[in-house]
Amino acid sequence: MNELIYKYLEDIKIAIGNIEEDLGSKRNFILYQKNRTIKQATERNFEIIGEAINKILKLKPDISISSARRIVGRNRLIHAYDAIDDANIWAIIVNHLPILKEEVINLLKE
Repeated sequence: MNELIYKYLEDIKIAIGNIEEDLGSKRNFILYQKNRTIKQATERNFEIIGEAINKILKLKPDISISSARRIVGRNRLIHAYDAIDDANIWAIIVNHLPILKEEVINLLKE
């Protein structure tokens, strides 16, 4: 695997780990919504994930990340900060982040 791709995958893995650590074992939307520090940290980690995937796609457009293009396309955190919706971020955390984590771990094993 390309050294840069490996580095970007590691960045994604670290960002996901940061999100998981910040949220803790009690993943609770109301607590997330009320904690500005955790929200901002989560949003920053999503920015890192989006940018890393964007860079990977430039090097390997056929990378085995099922939602890669959607992640890059939805990276509104950088370009449309005023349209951030806590419920959408939470849905991504619950529904999509575990899948991305698994895909990244598998790619790093290759």
